[in-house]
Amino acid sequence: MKNWRINLILAFILLFGAVIIGRLFYIQIVDHNYYLALAKGQHKFLEEISGRRGEVFFQNKTETLAINKNQELIFISPKEIENQEETADKLAEILGLEKDVILEKTKKDTFYELIKNKLSPEEIEDLKKINLTGVHLRQVPGRYYTQGLLAAHIIGFLGGDKQGQYGIEGYHNDLLKGEQGLREKEKSPWGFSFFQENSAPALKGTDIVLTIDYNIQFKAEKLLKQAKENLDIESGTIIVIEPDTGKILTMANFPSFNPNEYSKIEDFEIFQNSAIQKLYEPGSVMKPFTMAAALNEGKITPETTYIDEGKLTIKDRTIYNYNLSVWGEMTMTNVLEKSINTGAVFAESQVGHNIFLDYLEKFGFFNSTDIDLQGESYSQNKELKKGYEINFATASYGQGIEMTPIQLARAFSSIANGGKIIKPYIVENENQPQILNRPISKKTSSQLTAMLVSVTENGFAKKARVPGYYIAGKTGTAQVSWSALDVDKEGYSDKTIQSFIGFAPAFDPQFLILVKLDNPKTRTAEYSAMPCFQKLAKYIIDYWQIPPDLENY
Repeated sequence: MKNWRINLILAFILLFGAVIIGRLFYIQIVDHNYYLALAKGQHKFLEEISGRRGEVFFQNKTETLAINKNQELIFISPKEIENQEETADKLAEILGLEKDVILEKTKKDTFYELIKNKLSPEEIEDLKKINLTGVHLRQVPGRYYTQGLLAAHIIGFLGGDKQGQYGIEGYHNDLLKGEQGLREKEKSPWGFSFFQENSAPALKGTDIVLTIDYNIQFKAEKLLKQAKENLDIESGTIIVIEPDTGKILTMANFPSFNPNEYSKIEDFEIFQNSAIQKLYEPGSVMKPFTMAAALNEGKITPETTYIDEGKLTIKDRTIYNYNLSVWGEMTMTNVLEKSINTGAVFAESQVGHNIFLDYLEKFGFFNSTDIDLQGESYSQNKELKKGYEINFATASYGQGIEMTPIQLARAFSSIANGGKIIKPYIVENENQPQILNRPISKKTSSQLTAMLVSVTENGFAKKARVPGYYIAGKTGTAQVSWSALDVDKEGYSDKTIQSFIGFAPAFDPQFLILVKLDNPKTRTAEYSAMPCFQKLAKYIIDYWQIPPDLENY
């Protein structure tokens, strides 16, 4: 009996052991799968992964514009660093960064601190030579813009948040980014994460093929750079469009930027695509639309005459011709040839204000073009719609009405293509030609084309001619209003916007060019935008090998 306590303890131990063994058998054998999954759940998790972004190509995939390219970044593991001062000093020297910023990161209680991404080849080579403990290089997926400054406003860029901004990258972000997938990751006992197999693969985004012709785009941007060198322009825009289809062949802006280095830009205004976002008063390139309305309504013919006295007064306002010229008896064709302001006012008066306003709306000057680029602007021209007689008079020759270059190019295309307003587009594989309306008849289109040919053959636009070809076009030299310059002052400044818009061959148009130069150091577009147009038109004619249409050439 004296050993009963020992036996009881032994029995209790045996019973407790049996319970534990039974429980372990249940966990490891009977319910093994359940507890295995539970354990995995504590150190494995799913992470969303993005698909490779779709790439962007010029017309016919002749050249790339945006591609995916692995990029090198450098990070440090502060817990591994042996000499913080030396590490910060060497990294600052190689990477061109502030030593104090790097030193602060070396003191953190972490295993990962990003130092710099998008390393240059020279930086990578120098970093590999120093071989510092706790300093690591890693390749990560990145976006690379192969053309640098070329077509930058068209493409935009991929921001640090992996969201497209501006241009194609912004407008077609959802199309380009593809579909997300899932990737399994596992944590080590020390907190590191390791990649495992993809649970659901990410899908690559759609590749985009632009309507932009690489060679014409390159030539246009080169001409704008030359305009800066020779005429000291503040900025400039060139648009080339197929008037029958609405395909944008070129959309060039100056100044430009490098999308690969967008983070270095301090003035965000440079990201603005002036072709679709910058409103301006067009000046005399507006006169053909005034003539179109009057011709289409049967109120005038190309031979209709009026007497120009050099000026006319509407209530307390007097309108003058350019350079105070007095022309006497003039036809409507002469009005375009000599760019006579009073002649445009006469044509508008024959139509009537309300009908004139209707035509401006049909030509698309009060709404956006819905081009497939991010951030398009347009004006409702509310001041013009108030109905004041003086506003209609000045609008007839392009003052007191504002628009974007793309709106003007779309409207002018209707003169070239038989009267159709087409939807401009810039992505080939996502669009088809689309006719929106027909503001003028084919007859009006033909009459007006002949009048615009007379402008380049007999008028002030002779410098636009290309030997062997009929060119239809019109100049515009518009003063910039004080309000457009954010100056609280009525009237117009000494700054000008000089432009030329035209198409060729005139009677079988294959392209239309708009050249707009902001404040060139010349008096009129005859000496700035017009020569630029001529050079580009000749380049396209030679490039496309368009046969001459002039007899006896």
